Amino acid sequence: MENIALAIILLPFAGAAITALCPQRVAKWVALLFGALASACVIKLAIDFNQADKLASSFDLLSYGSTLLMGLTVDRISVLVALAVVVLGLLVLVYSTAYLSSGNREHPHEGRPRYYAFLLLFIGAMAGLVLSSTIVGQLIFFEITGACSWGLIGYYEKPKALKSALKALLITHIASIGLYFAAAWLFMETGTFALSSLANLGEGAKIAVFLGILVAAWGKSAQLPLHAWLPDAMEAPTPISAYLHAASMVKVGVYIFARAIFSAGTVPEVIGWIGTIMAVITMIYGFLMYLPQKDMKRLLAYSTMTQLSLIFMALSLSIFGSKMAFNGGVAHIFNHAFAKSLFFLVAGALSYSCGTRMLPSVRGLLRHMPLLGIGFCIAALSITGVPPFNGFFSKFPIFTAGFQLSSEHLLLLPFVVLALLESVASFAWFLRWFGETTPGEASEAVANAAPVPLAIQLVLSVLIVMCVASSFIAASWLG
Repeated sequence: MENIALAIILLPFAGAAITALCPQRVAKWVALLFGALASACVIKLAIDFNQADKLASSFDLLSYGSTLLMGLTVDRISVLVALAVVVLGLLVLVYSTAYLSSGNREHPHEGRPRYYAFLLLFIGAMAGLVLSSTIVGQLIFFEITGACSWGLIGYYEKPKALKSALKALLITHIASIGLYFAAAWLFMETGTFALSSLANLGEGAKIAVFLGILVAAWGKSAQLPLHAWLPDAMEAPTPISAYLHAASMVKVGVYIFARAIFSAGTVPEVIGWIGTIMAVITMIYGFLMYLPQKDMKRLLAYSTMTQLSLIFMALSLSIFGSKMAFNGGVAHIFNHAFAKSLFFLVAGALSYSCGTRMLPSVRGLLRHMPLLGIGFCIAALSITGVPPFNGFFSKFPIFTAGFQLSSEHLLLLPFVVLALLESVASFAWFLRWFGETTPGEASEAVANAAPVPLAIQLVLSVLIVMCVASSFIAASWLG
């Protein structure tokens, strides 16, 4: 499994280097090949790990003297999240081959090699971060994802896009100081960077390290007060919005927080309180901010903030002793990646075919563009947690755990209730937009829409299926 795990990281990096040197006409096919190879490896890793009874294992890669600098960990959490980020990376590559073309009505543009190279580099960096067994490994890949996001958000090289790219880079880089602090404190206390050594820290040291991790996590996952980069990052090509801002980059924060909790054994409850309070505040802010949005991508950006807040709340609740909350949070990382990617890619298909993603200009999807209408409906139901779609099966254990914990920690009850009310209100708001965009007579933009390319249709169909199937995968995997 060590060689397969290493291949998942190295193949995209090698592919990125080769793709960057390729002529434009062949770059996307080379990128697809390396994305497919990485996906095959991650599926093979999941199969092998499952056949090994899901026994966790770690492998050393790089040491300085007796200090381990980089290593790999293969366990329930890392394999599940790696499966999502790598396979979704392949789907975004497939989608991009059709989206980045002269037939795109909003952004007629043939994709350049650097687009595909940056995307492959991002897939490799995400795989590396997820599989890292040390905080130094996480830091290295954390910074690489920041550089890739800068290159991809500013891809169109327009002034606003370049400004948004720099904003994302600066805010997430400032947030990374928290991870540097956590790494230094961990090494000072234990003499190692291994995440497993978190369990050996005293209570005061754990609080310090976890506060540093939280700052880094809030920055990457666009939580208050480090949230401002995410809405502006919608200047990126829509496939990048789907991958970086639904499936991968924003999941870095919640993942490193989950990994730290999983490795530490017990975590001081003060971290649980801080995490829960900040999550609910961000959740309410994100909900209020997406109410006035008409641009589908900006609405989805603020919606992403609220969904990540729910994951932060779940992980924070697990600190009070709830395994159900932890598993629900990890499952929601997995489920939300597929549901929100579907939503963003529906927006991209509208841009491609109709020349707009502004919601008031879109109407009559079910009659004239049934796949997009169905995708819009299923993505909305999945994100807001309506059964039988995947969001329900990760949200339900989170709220169940929250109410169970409230019997012992009464002050948690108002936070859990507020989160539940936000979830219900989100459903009502998305239902409103579904009613205005999907049924009825076609608007001018929809009536005159260009055909949706086959590659885009294929990716949307796979994601529609995964909006049901991912919950069963996560549930059986996490037990």
